[in-house]
Amino acid sequence: MGKSLIIVESPSKAKTINKYLGKDYVVEASVGHIKNLPKSKLGVDVENRYASVYEVIEGKEAVVGKLKHYAADAKNIYIATDPDREGEAIASDIAEELEDKNKNIYRVLFHEITPTGIAEGMSNPRAVDANLVESQRARRAMDRLVGYKVSPFLWKTVYYGLSAGRVQSVALRIICEREEEIRKFVPEEYWSITAEFKTDVSEPFFARLVKISGKDPVIANQLVSDEHVTAIKQQQYSISDVQKKEVKRNPNPPFITSTLQQEAASRLRLSAKRTMMLAQKLYEGIDLGEDGTVGLITYMRTDSTRLSEEAVGAVREYIYSNYGAEYLPKDKREYKKGKSSQDAHEAIRPTSIKFTPKYVKKHLEKDLFALYQLIWNRFVASQMSNATFEQLTVDITGGAYLFRATGSVPLFRGFLQVYDDVLEEQGIDADEDPTSKIPAGLAVDQRTSLEKLLPRQHFTKPPARYTEASLVKKLEELGIGRPSTYAQIVSTILNRQYVDQQDRKLFATGLGQVVIKILMKCFPEIVNYKFTAKMEDELETIASGEN
Repeated sequence: MGKSLIIVESPSKAKTINKYLGKDYVVEASVGHIKNLPKSKLGVDVENRYASVYEVIEGKEAVVGKLKHYAADAKNIYIATDPDREGEAIASDIAEELEDKNKNIYRVLFHEITPTGIAEGMSNPRAVDANLVESQRARRAMDRLVGYKVSPFLWKTVYYGLSAGRVQSVALRIICEREEEIRKFVPEEYWSITAEFKTDVSEPFFARLVKISGKDPVIANQLVSDEHVTAIKQQQYSISDVQKKEVKRNPNPPFITSTLQQEAASRLRLSAKRTMMLAQKLYEGIDLGEDGTVGLITYMRTDSTRLSEEAVGAVREYIYSNYGAEYLPKDKREYKKGKSSQDAHEAIRPTSIKFTPKYVKKHLEKDLFALYQLIWNRFVASQMSNATFEQLTVDITGGAYLFRATGSVPLFRGFLQVYDDVLEEQGIDADEDPTSKIPAGLAVDQRTSLEKLLPRQHFTKPPARYTEASLVKKLEELGIGRPSTYAQIVSTILNRQYVDQQDRKLFATGLGQVVIKILMKCFPEIVNYKFTAKMEDELETIASGEN
């Protein structure tokens, strides 16, 4: 018997793992899936409990041959494909191809490509999880049935070459329905009135009209606005209320796949596909010079916000040393599990506190560094103290009219020191009313003089078009798709030209709208939100072994 064989999916991951395991192991890559349903036929026997026929993918014969060659002389075979449902199915296919060469086949999971992560995986070998494999096979069979049965219908009714997918079609429906909402939207005019006040001792400040005779103002047009402006000018004003209160804000949990894609889109302008490609590189290993090739983040396809005790301990120590005791909460922070979370993996986090963004920057290209820094900052912030603000509300009353000025002042930045707020769209909205800093020293019963009135015309706005980030969020809310599929869903509907992307917004094309109308009419179940979410739940039930 020779060396033990370890099989992973990607050559870059093989290189990193080989460095850690040494001369007693040979590490080879399957380069993704080695088997799939046949290209030229359905491959799913609907009359025989949906039994599926898998065959070696064309062009992968050499890879399979090489794996068989090493397997024949190997002491043991450890299949270390990705630690998820897709990886389990690949592991099953590899095991099936190699078992006639060697019976000593084990499945191992590497949640991070570090010496610790690999040692942990190697010390816990197990058999291939048949439940996870069956779940992936069921998903693949459903997708094949939808594609093979529905796509030809589109060829006949629209044109040849079009295709429909089980989850992608639902995503297309979401975008098309938003397109229809926008098309039907009729803007309604309304007016707001902002006043500039000052006291004898204060600087001028803006306040917005919020009540007329105790009710919300309804100012439908300029005529009504002008009437109120005339009446407002005739009143005497004084401060009727000053409220100060301390407001706390909690940090967000560390990233899961969907939130990473959303934040990377908002903050870094990265597509979901690009984000996952970069995250894969960070997970599989980066050459850090003297430190060698290192996996910088944990596995990036996850729906869990859970963190290991070791990771929490290390980051709490880092926060204390670098920011001080006041930035460290008394107890570690734990985050609630999402409704559909499988909790199979940790959250996405750095693998070691040693590798700060500053430490690794010179080894990472621009986008790779930006994504790593985002993951690092979110992880560190998730274990830091709350931010606290003093929220100030000042009411100014004259006759029937109540104006209100609001503002907040940070008292303690807490986690915002590391992970500050960023609006999804930067810049000032031209439709916003003017605001200003509230002067210090304002008190109840102080007389105020009305310096200026600023009536403004507005129109109600249609619902915003989806971006990749907001579409992923919507899919997650509906329980459709999983961490491994979000990026693929978006890129598929773009590649099929069912959706167009302009200035990061997703527009349904004419073709996309035609396709969804046909699917809604002829195959309503396929694009039904609840049906698709129920299918996802049932796949999870199979994966858990409950069914």
